[in-house]
Amino acid sequence: MAAPVATPMAAAHDYLIGPGDSVNVVVWRNPEVSSTITVRPDGKITTPLVEDVVAMGKTSTELARDIEKALAKFIQQPVVTVIVTGFIGPYQEQIRVIGQAARPQALPYREGMSLMDVLIAVGGITEFASGNKANIIRSVDGKQQKLSVRLSDLIKDGDISANVPVRPGDVLVIPQSFF
Repeated sequence: MAAPVATPMAAAHDYLIGPGDSVNVVVWRNPEVSSTITVRPDGKITTPLVEDVVAMGKTSTELARDIEKALAKFIQQPVVTVIVTGFIGPYQEQIRVIGQAARPQALPYREGMSLMDVLIAVGGITEFASGNKANIIRSVDGKQQKLSVRLSDLIKDGDISANVPVRPGDVLVIPQSFF
């Protein structure tokens, strides 16, 4: 029985803040409490007057509302804007590439990201890769699926039909060919 083949499917996605992201917290008319912060590995940030706010897994708007609530003790009706300036994203949403990629790594997910985008980011596949035997491991409703992808057809033959969308949390496994 052949493994399912990855097919195009679009999914709406709001960017969620993750550890390592840089966020610019702007408090209107209060530059002394505005700052640029890197989200700590525990997923929290500390700003002037507000300590240990959970940022991980939230949108920038959700984080802004949380900071407004915390600042309301000190500033009358604070207006906060959070701008994400450095993108890594939550670990569970990163695209991981393992095996015979030129530079195996974890990549931040971007809306509309495709297999070609992933291959460009990792520098393609090695000469020892068995590209058409590669798979995407994807979690759907708590169950892992193994989807076949055709990397060699995409890269070497320019077969654009092999360029499929990737989703947050996908793992691309590129096996080695055996001569």
